Amino acid sequence: MDPPAAKRSRGSPAGPEERDAGAGAARGRGRPEALLDLSAKRVAESWAFEQPFLQVEERFSRVPEPVQKRIVFWSFPRSEREICMYSSLGYQPPEGEQDARVPFTRGLHLLQSGAVDRVLQVGFHLSGNVREPGAPGEPEHLYHVSISFDRCKITSVSCGCDNRDLFYCAHVVALSLYRIRHARQVELRLPISETLSQMNRDQLQKFVQYLISAHHTEVLPTAQRLADEILLLGSEINLVHGAPDPTAGAGIEDANCWHLDEEQIQEQVREMLRMRDSNGARMLILMTEQFLQDPRLALWRQQGAGMTDKCRQLWDELGALWVCVILSPHCKPEERAGWLQLLGTWDKLDVCPLEEGNYSFDGPSLQPTMAPSPGSEEQEEGEVAATGSRHTVFGRALQAGDLHWEDPHLQRILAGDSYSPSLTGTMGGDKSAFDPQGRPLWLGEPFPTACARVDTLRAHGYPRQALRLAGAIINTLRLQRRHQLESYKQQKKELLQKGATCITNPEGWVGHPLDPIGCLCRALLEACRLEEETLSLYPDSGPEKRKVAYQHVPVPGSPGESYLALALEVALLGLGQQRALPEGLYAQDKVVRNEEQLLALLEEVDLDERLVQVLRKQAGLLLEGGPFSGFGEVLFRESVPMHTCARYLFTALLPHDPDLAYRLALRAMRLPVLETALPAGEPHPTPLDSIPSNRFPRWFILGHLETRQCELASAMLTAAKGDPKWLHVVLGSIQQNIHSPALLFKLAQDACKTATPAGAPPDSTLLGIALELGLQVMRMTLNTMTWRRREMVRWLVSCATEIGPQALMNIMQNWYSLFTPVEAATIVAVTGTTHATLMRLQLDTARREELWACARTLALQCAMKDPQNCALPALTLCEKNHAAFEAAYQIVLDAAAGGLGHAHLFTVARYMEHRGLPLRAYKLATLALAQLSIAFNQDSHPAVNDVLWACSLSHSLGRHELSAIVPLIIRSIHCAPMLSDILRRWTLSAPGLGPLGARRAAKPLGADRAPLCQLLDAAVAAYITTSHSRLTHISPRHYGDFIEFLGKARETFLLAPDGHLQFAQFLENLKQTYKGKKKLMLLVRERFG
Repeated sequence: MDPPAAKRSRGSPAGPEERDAGAGAARGRGRPEALLDLSAKRVAESWAFEQPFLQVEERFSRVPEPVQKRIVFWSFPRSEREICMYSSLGYQPPEGEQDARVPFTRGLHLLQSGAVDRVLQVGFHLSGNVREPGAPGEPEHLYHVSISFDRCKITSVSCGCDNRDLFYCAHVVALSLYRIRHARQVELRLPISETLSQMNRDQLQKFVQYLISAHHTEVLPTAQRLADEILLLGSEINLVHGAPDPTAGAGIEDANCWHLDEEQIQEQVREMLRMRDSNGARMLILMTEQFLQDPRLALWRQQGAGMTDKCRQLWDELGALWVCVILSPHCKPEERAGWLQLLGTWDKLDVCPLEEGNYSFDGPSLQPTMAPSPGSEEQEEGEVAATGSRHTVFGRALQAGDLHWEDPHLQRILAGDSYSPSLTGTMGGDKSAFDPQGRPLWLGEPFPTACARVDTLRAHGYPRQALRLAGAIINTLRLQRRHQLESYKQQKKELLQKGATCITNPEGWVGHPLDPIGCLCRALLEACRLEEETLSLYPDSGPEKRKVAYQHVPVPGSPGESYLALALEVALLGLGQQRALPEGLYAQDKVVRNEEQLLALLEEVDLDERLVQVLRKQAGLLLEGGPFSGFGEVLFRESVPMHTCARYLFTALLPHDPDLAYRLALRAMRLPVLETALPAGEPHPTPLDSIPSNRFPRWFILGHLETRQCELASAMLTAAKGDPKWLHVVLGSIQQNIHSPALLFKLAQDACKTATPAGAPPDSTLLGIALELGLQVMRMTLNTMTWRRREMVRWLVSCATEIGPQALMNIMQNWYSLFTPVEAATIVAVTGTTHATLMRLQLDTARREELWACARTLALQCAMKDPQNCALPALTLCEKNHAAFEAAYQIVLDAAAGGLGHAHLFTVARYMEHRGLPLRAYKLATLALAQLSIAFNQDSHPAVNDVLWACSLSHSLGRHELSAIVPLIIRSIHCAPMLSDILRRWTLSAPGLGPLGARRAAKPLGADRAPLCQLLDAAVAAYITTSHSRLTHISPRHYGDFIEFLGKARETFLLAPDGHLQFAQFLENLKQTYKGKKKLMLLVRERFG
């Protein structure tokens, strides 16, 4: 019931006319609101409906900070009624009364008692502390509350009270009301990303380190994981532009709705079903209708886009809940008919979400005496055909409408634990309904459907019946597996010869919409879980550290078995099932997520000797399972890899049966879809990243699977440290199965770190394997240049150094197959001979000289192969060895004749001068000038400084060298200003007077005498040619520049004895030739007469 709109009682929320009063209390009565506030409010609530704050920043290049603050300020909800709605379902007590049970009333009381403090708003995130008085004799409680909001709606809440109700707790209410009523008192900051953007690198590093230091116990593992992902090229985090900011509001594609804890609602529905409360179904109907009205459903359908993962998960859970409701063993027929009618109506809606994945609605029934043929393709074809019809998330619930509980065999299974063939008497019992041990089976129904019955019984408060049916299903699975193994043994030879198989399981159980394996496991584990009272016997372990504890509970009628062992067996049976990867990104993502959820359940179980025996038995069966097991000897090309499951099994088995652990993990290293696409020896298509999904359009999660494969390999390498036999076996598996160089490089780095612990001697075998993996990466990526190659090469040299000098010399001697000439000459040879490397190796004189000789040989080979880039590094490395240095110099001379560019020749020439070899520098400079050509208009040519340096060098050496270089200058340079500049420099002092000159002249050379007279004539001719060229297309705005150019020309003309006369004739010629350019010629007369 809504409260009266006219006035508000003491405990009621503010109406619309009052909601802005708290935020705008400072505004005087009758004073108009500021235009900035009016605009910011509009952006915050209405315009932001389509374009959130993110687009404000994208549309305008720079949003002033005051404007940003006002938008953020007005983005918080302003109506107390909305807070009331989501905290108390809008319930209001009668006028003048208060109900202390209502969270809104309790929150209002906390606010009025001053219990809220330390309120801070950072962007779209509000936080604060709320103090609540304790019970008599107990201290008060302090709760930290966090609220995220966007477009005037609260989108998520968090409170230290761990409220498990459907709606907001009183502490969230108190903080929200404080922000509405005392908005001006709240400290307001812009989103944290805005603050970070103002920091430089040092400030950012200090910020991160102080943050980690302050919360290292909570965030250090996460910080290290993020750092590793950022440093790994091709990781998911590097494929996303920017980074998330929890204080910056939602993105354009994100949901914008009031926070309601869907998980809690689902748990509440299940709890109602368990208590057989009819309100459970009623609440589920309300939820479903509300979610079907989500406007995004129609938008997603129009755009052909998939819904968000959170929405997808919500709809999956709704579908599963409806299966539980329809399968209810105690509902009335008319109730079920009404629900089915509703579901049928919803199912026909265009906006009703479809079920993801290509899962069959009419899968094979549990049949213990029949096993599908591993060589048959009928199952695969049938599976593909099953994907043609339209199946919504309600399809399975509608299908459940045809199921019932009246089957006599099912009734006897559920009725007691002692049901056996002997009890059927003359009732016409079917002996095939029991296994050879006389335990009941449940046949004739698809496995996921049978498991849905277990989940339904458990959800509706029949835990014992759920366990009995689960036991019958497990008996059936065991018998079915036995027949599958017998079938495989008969065809094993034929299948091994083929080396491949078709999929034998029509649909995977892990990731299935009904989550059959999870249903069975949770039902079994629930029966083994220790009660909370038992856990409370350990007071030292707080709730955050408390681990779920399980105990063995015997299975009635099955001596020696426990529900805990059955849960482990079922989980491994489902996880180890060979199954095809389903269609669609979400369905594949769900397979991964479901697999991780099951393994998380198993990791909660402490393995005792009894469970280890189960583990060993199941591992053996998985290895022998052939095409029915993901660990079998033959695999379907597109079957789901077993890496994550194998890692759990490897870790669990290793202390008890290392041989079995390694066999299982090595078998699981396969990634069949890549084995057929990339035969051994074929290079990776994108060498430094994971294989892109466009090569395999169905495999959206291929990068994730490759990462899991790498993690399994890393676990084996770490465990095999100190065991050369297993290390080499693991290395062979890695080289055969991992095709991503980036992941191979990460493995090599991890192995090197593991092999060289601080304060302990290194493991030479593991170091050698790290080096071998690094060498493989070098070979795979040799033809792909990227910044990561330099990092890899440096690491490889470092790893070889850890092993010893022979390893270092080996990579130098075999560089052709590992490195480019540039990498070998500038990184390998240089890094391998640095002082730090030599000190690390602790070599004697002879061995040190051997290493140096190897490095020099490498450098010379690189210089011959790529003189442009390697000649100078080779010369530098060979400086201390005369013969090697001469060889490197000769390589440069030979390369000059073969086309080595003038820029490289000038660089080496300058190096020679620096080394004190001016004649060799002069020789190389003349070779460079012979290749150079500078046109009349290239006065800013990049080689200008090199030419001037070469001229200065020749002048300092003497008249002979200067005379020899003049013809080269005249032939190579046609730029008049450059020629005149060189001429003036040579006339300033006598040749041979420089520090390198051996022969000295008495006085400076004259420009009108040899050898400079030739250069003067060339300069004058260049000015004349350039002038005519410029005048051909000159525009009035360039007249001034041309007059300045003539001024410089006159200076050069005047260096000749008859220069004045030549320049006058030149000007007269210009005036006659270009007399049509009257304004220009007028300027010429004014300046030069």
